[in-house]
Amino acid sequence: MAEYNYSAMLVGRIQEQAILAEKLSSGEAELIAIYGRRRVGKTFLIRTYFKDKIAFELTGVHEAAFRHQLLNFGFALQSAMKAKLPVATPENWIQAFQMLSQFLNELPVKKPAVIFFDEFPWLHTQKSGFLQAFEHWWNSYASKKTNIKVVICGSAASWMIDHVINNKGGLHNRVTQKIRLLPFSLSETMTYLSTRGIKLNHYLTLQLYMAIGGIPQYLKGIHKGESVAQAIDRLCFTKDGMLKGEFKNLYQSLFKNSHHHEHIIRALAKKGKGLTRNEIITECNLSSGGTATKILKELEESGFISSYIPFNKTEKESLFKLTDEYSLFYLKYIEHAKSSGAGTWLQQSTTSSYSTWSGLAFESICQKHVLQIKKALGIEKVLTNVSSWRHSPSGGVKGTQIDLLIDRQDKVINLCEVKFCQTEFTIDKKYAEELTNKVLIFKSANKIRSSIFPTMITTYGVKNNDYYRNIVQSQIIMDDLFR
Repeated sequence: MAEYNYSAMLVGRIQEQAILAEKLSSGEAELIAIYGRRRVGKTFLIRTYFKDKIAFELTGVHEAAFRHQLLNFGFALQSAMKAKLPVATPENWIQAFQMLSQFLNELPVKKPAVIFFDEFPWLHTQKSGFLQAFEHWWNSYASKKTNIKVVICGSAASWMIDHVINNKGGLHNRVTQKIRLLPFSLSETMTYLSTRGIKLNHYLTLQLYMAIGGIPQYLKGIHKGESVAQAIDRLCFTKDGMLKGEFKNLYQSLFKNSHHHEHIIRALAKKGKGLTRNEIITECNLSSGGTATKILKELEESGFISSYIPFNKTEKESLFKLTDEYSLFYLKYIEHAKSSGAGTWLQQSTTSSYSTWSGLAFESICQKHVLQIKKALGIEKVLTNVSSWRHSPSGGVKGTQIDLLIDRQDKVINLCEVKFCQTEFTIDKKYAEELTNKVLIFKSANKIRSSIFPTMITTYGVKNNDYYRNIVQSQIIMDDLFR
């Protein structure tokens, strides 16, 4: 693999930086589409990595009229040209792109020039013709310029996929690279906080991540010298806290008719183990299965929910789970908080609901860190299929749920039990019987021939007693998720 220069200002994003470096030096015109949920760091990545390579930058204005978008284009072109006098506002997007071409013709052809369109979907206002004009400009001009690197970003992930990546018109198969930017991992979160002078151990970083996730803009709100409880109190439980009212803004800024999306998010928040598509349709009183499919796709592509195909099931039987940490935390604690200010979160963390929430949040985080779990098990190079499994009560057999299954090519299945604890977890007689029965039910229901390795994933490990030694084959601790 080629050596790349990585930006010292960027935390993580190693794979993305390598891709951008390769495209920058490709010697060909490039059309790069970057998408990901709001505040995940798309704009920061492009501005920081490309720095002075950006020749022109235009950011769409949310819900602005066609004329205002064109006026904004004129200001952006004036800035790019470093002109003292205002640039004439174009009459339409065809004229706007012609003006952009004239500007780019004056640039040195031997130096890469990055053209950055941020919040690209917002530029395509109704009947504006923006996307058609962009398609024409790319095909007739930009694609022929080997020094031009066009980067388009959008938080409306489903729009980007439908209208750009899977475009059936003038942009069909024109995108040369797509990048879906995900939130920070636990390790990247800890590194990011450290670069800001915030030193938290693994347990405190995990607690913070469970509440607000690995969203850079949210993490930026943490202050040096604050405990996690203090930070959560200030951000989530004060009148002007950054995350106090973020929930509504989050969905309204990304989706039309966002109340449908919120309805599904709320339904999934109540069902931590997930819902099938048909269960969602019923739970949310959706009149059309097609509507449900479209909304679920939009939510999943934007990173708010995840779908999992249960063990030995088909894609049609997929389970959908809410995997956005902030949304779950907001609906569980922030929305109907009866108290506010200092001490609010510490008070909440002593309630019975805390155990349920923390368990679900930790389980979701483990599912996002399967690569780290596989490395800890020493099977990162073994082909695996990751799923979950649930069994409804029938024929006198109890219902059961398996949090995480790692079905391995080497004829072993790691049956993972995820437990969030503030201390070492102890397997007692009752839990040992539950775990043993769970293994038996799973093997019987699925006619398993592979060996089953019961695997514990906990924060501080499992006490080494007789029950542990007789049942558990492997264990993963919180520290492993940070590697």
